[in-house]
Amino acid sequence: MRRTFPLTATALALALVAGACGGGDKKTTTTTAPPTTEAPPEPQGMIPPGGGPLTGLPVDPAKAGRPVLIVKIDNAPKARPQAGLNQADVVVEEAVEGGVTRFAALYHSQDSDIGPVRSARSTDMLIAKPLNRPLFAYSGANSAFEEQVRNSPVVNVGVNVYPNDYTRMRGRPSLYSLFSNTARLFAHAPAGSGPPPPMFAFRFPGQASTGEPAGSVRMEYRGNIVTAVQWAWDAGAGVWKRSHDTGPHNDTAGVQVNAQNVVVQFVNYHNTPYVDQSGAPVPEADLVGEGDVWVLSDGKVVKGRWKRASQDEVTQYVDGAGAPIRLTPGRTWVELPIPGAATLG
Repeated sequence: MRRTFPLTATALALALVAGACGGGDKKTTTTTAPPTTEAPPEPQGMIPPGGGPLTGLPVDPAKAGRPVLIVKIDNAPKARPQAGLNQADVVVEEAVEGGVTRFAALYHSQDSDIGPVRSARSTDMLIAKPLNRPLFAYSGANSAFEEQVRNSPVVNVGVNVYPNDYTRMRGRPSLYSLFSNTARLFAHAPAGSGPPPPMFAFRFPGQASTGEPAGSVRMEYRGNIVTAVQWAWDAGAGVWKRSHDTGPHNDTAGVQVNAQNVVVQFVNYHNTPYVDQSGAPVPEADLVGEGDVWVLSDGKVVKGRWKRASQDEVTQYVDGAGAPIRLTPGRTWVELPIPGAATLG
């Protein structure tokens, strides 16, 4: 007689599993998670890795650690054409007396002949203050503005300090004939000098530009005369090209002034207690506070806000969501017209 034995609990469990898995007709299925579609994280920092502080582009190691040099360059009609505008990392165009404008050209990554060099204004010290003790080149100022230069965190490399580093260009009116060279002036950088902080947020590799299409921007600086400025997008060259009054704005090499980015920062001006030789008041730009800004880059415009809480801080440019507006790596012009003085085309 065969004897039977009761199944233990373990054997019973194994039998049930085997029964569940048996049967040649039954199929097993597997599932896979859908691929993630999250956007890549937003780049951190203002400049791409290895980029220079003012352009976001790679910088010659021999120049990367030097300070920025600010040069005052005239833009009165008799001052044109100018030298060195296409070699500046950044150019700030400010209104001076009577509707004339003047440039504060910032050099860091390139060297060039520069000029005509002209006198300082109080607006220049507001531009210079957050830039880590820059070199400052100019051709004099009234006593009050000279005192501001002495009391500001700049290194004076003007013509009164280093006259041998400046020359007069023959064939030009005397007020518009003073020229120099950035390499000569950089030689006066004191020991321990360092580069400026980043002034803009630049796009990182692979990051697309944003904004609405824009072909041009036009603005006027009004006073006794009108300085009319236009920047037009050249898609083939990938730059904005500058014209003034009735024609292209060419430099001394015959090249039209151009830049990868144009920042139109709308500011108010107030009159200082001083006047020029014609009796026109000398204005100063209100660069601390906030206001509207148009950032033109890659054939597009982003409308946002500029913000600067104190003289010691670099200006921030943000979009409607409060995020930094990212520019094309390259050279940038900052225009400082009053509100309502510019139109897009």
